[in-house]
Amino acid sequence: MELRDPSLLREAALVAGHWIESRPKSGRTIFNPATGDAVGRVPEVSDIQVNEAIDAAVVAQRAWARVTAGRRAEILRHWYQLILENKDDLALIMTLEQGKPLAEAAGEIQYGASYVLWFAEEARRLYGEIIPGHQEDKRLLVIRQPVGVVAAITPWNFPCAMITRKVAPALAAGCAVVLKPAEQTPFSAIALAVLAERAGLPTALFSVVTGNAVEIGGVMTSSQKIRKLTFTGSTAIGALLYGQCAPTIKKLSLELGGNAPFIVFDDADLNVAVEAAILAKFRNNGQTCVCANRIYVQKNIYDKFSEAFSERVQELSVGNGLDPNVLLGPLIDERALLKVEGHIADACNNGAEILVGGKRHKQGRLFFEPTVLKGVTAQMRITHEETFGPVAPIIRFDTEDEAISVANDTEFGLAAYFCTNDASRVFRVSEALECGIVGVNTGAVSTAEAPFGGRGMSGIGREGSRHGIEDYTELKYICVGSVG
Repeated sequence: MELRDPSLLREAALVAGHWIESRPKSGRTIFNPATGDAVGRVPEVSDIQVNEAIDAAVVAQRAWARVTAGRRAEILRHWYQLILENKDDLALIMTLEQGKPLAEAAGEIQYGASYVLWFAEEARRLYGEIIPGHQEDKRLLVIRQPVGVVAAITPWNFPCAMITRKVAPALAAGCAVVLKPAEQTPFSAIALAVLAERAGLPTALFSVVTGNAVEIGGVMTSSQKIRKLTFTGSTAIGALLYGQCAPTIKKLSLELGGNAPFIVFDDADLNVAVEAAILAKFRNNGQTCVCANRIYVQKNIYDKFSEAFSERVQELSVGNGLDPNVLLGPLIDERALLKVEGHIADACNNGAEILVGGKRHKQGRLFFEPTVLKGVTAQMRITHEETFGPVAPIIRFDTEDEAISVANDTEFGLAAYFCTNDASRVFRVSEALECGIVGVNTGAVSTAEAPFGGRGMSGIGREGSRHGIEDYTELKYICVGSVG
């Protein structure tokens, strides 16, 4: 397959408005996880160049903050249109570097673009307040101003959407962004930057720096000129960045790990529950922070659900994402593969039974069979650690109170799901689950219109919705005296 616009696959970093091309035998080679073939090379940006991007962003941001909200919205809408016009190429780039099936990649491009459109519209709605004065001659006003220069660090599992979900609200609010994309998937970020340039985004307002994550992250967190850090990734790295930001007192948005429960009550529609669980568990081959990591099924329907769910899992095709018949691609790397194998081995050694899958796929390399485990208990690693792979452990429970208790028995609090046909239970259980997102009778919860984020070790802050743009602003209170 070939790109319609080969210029979108650019082997370069964008620093302070200048493209730094990769050189032969230097930089970092990006490999296709499905085939092992090289996709291309990106440069290793130096600490000096990262600081150049930050310095240029400071200047560009001051000018951008003075641009009207309507003009910022216009440029963002143009970026949105260009993303959709180039959806097929962007999806192909994503599949080549990340591995997810082409249709799923195209869906992510559409989803990622929706954030650009949403925040283009929200740029015009950053309203302030007028507060009744505490004295006759006082008038009290509150306005929202951009936080300044933002450092964004994004993951490999959603190479487009995790970028637009951060960059679009920052730009809409009047901020500048220096982006560090995941080392495994830089080309999706670079392609988005190419299109942002074409959309008319001012020079140096948006930089994409590629290279060593530890070194670049260290520059970003230590810089006094970076006033906000937004990060999506593991809880361990999030905690490290949190500490590194403390000396400069930055604003933070951290979207971290998850351990989502999926509860099936015995009054649920079985077909709805099975399809919702398939979507929640196996989207992106189980490599999402909101994946169903623990499936709890009430005892009266445990066997029936396990059988129906296993039959559906056996229908999931595995292979190279460029094959239109494939539903699940490869895992991202060998470490991910070993973690999946480790969770399965631990569960089986402690009494779990494999109903489907359980081993590396015949395709070889980083492919793994979608797996269902039965007889899983709370003592197994898979119930406490985020698997991030295509393994579905099914756990029996008796009562609603028990389901809520075990679902909340985790340090994470990002997402939870449950299926029921009891209207009162919908509200009762939704309110009792200790997490930031709840899906009821559905396995798909993410949308630009709603706030996305968690609690506890799953992070702080929200992305998407009107709250997502507010995270890129500071409130300023103005007291006007001697009035009248």
